[in-house]
Amino acid sequence: MANPVREFFGGVGVLARGFVLLLRKPRLFLLGALPALVTSLVFLGLLVLLVVNLVDLAAWATPFSDGWDPFWQGLLRGAVSVGILAGTVLLMVVTFTTVTLTLGSPIYDKITELVEEELGNAPEEPDESLMASMWRAVRQSLVIVAVSLLVSVLVLVVGFVPLAGPVVGPVLAALLGGWLLAIELLASAFDRRRLTTIRDRREHMARRRMRVLGFAVPTYLLLAIPFVAVVVFPAATAAGAILTRDLVPSGPDGLASGQDGRSGQVGPGGQGPGGPAGSTHRGALGAEGPRPPQAYPGDRGPQHPPQGPHPG
Repeated sequence: MANPVREFFGGVGVLARGFVLLLRKPRLFLLGALPALVTSLVFLGLLVLLVVNLVDLAAWATPFSDGWDPFWQGLLRGAVSVGILAGTVLLMVVTFTTVTLTLGSPIYDKITELVEEELGNAPEEPDESLMASMWRAVRQSLVIVAVSLLVSVLVLVVGFVPLAGPVVGPVLAALLGGWLLAIELLASAFDRRRLTTIRDRREHMARRRMRVLGFAVPTYLLLAIPFVAVVVFPAATAAGAILTRDLVPSGPDGLASGQDGRSGQVGPGGQGPGGPAGSTHRGALGAEGPRPPQAYPGDRGPQHPPQGPHPG
């Protein structure tokens, strides 16, 4: 069993590798920052509007405390304010990711393709039509945003808990929000491996949960900072492709080992998705390349023994 602390920091390292890879391609890095910049400006305006009215919102949400002692009233409304802010930031970060990926779809697909080619053994482009791919992406994004809204409500409710709420709420937002964020950022690389559903991503992410959180939580916290997201988002997209390689061991054709593009399908000989029992898969930078094909009798037609000289 992998060490959880090592796995978590391995996920942090994945985000750092995303930065390193994109810094070698500054033009693509800047292109990837443009959609994030546009979205950041819009969301920053909304966030400022929320902060300015945060006290009034907390008072509106707790009319039952109007006659309370000022100390307890302030404690409650302070906790509610933190819950509202944490829940809204969670929703905004996930929605920010959805909107930015939609605006810059060709650019972020190119970043994913660059990472795949840079690390080798890149999967082939899926043969899905553009319209079908876009419609599926829109449906999945709406599902993730809807779940984010429910999680935001949960964080808000937790904020009502005196003393514990202001601490537990933001932590819960970072963990759950980061997880939802990772589902979005891994979509392109998973699609290339014919793993096209949210369930496919969740199943593979669950197998290395701490590694995913090591990537997702710092990314979530950085994307929550206005304008820092502009720099982080392209690198996070590249890191999503790197993390996918850790989560989905691939064969020579770039597809999931033991799978034909479908999550959970048992491979030949009763092997599971990861290959034979006891086999290990390493990350892409240290992965062994595909073995050369072996020749078997009959591959080149009938074989004849070498002709020696006829006896005199």
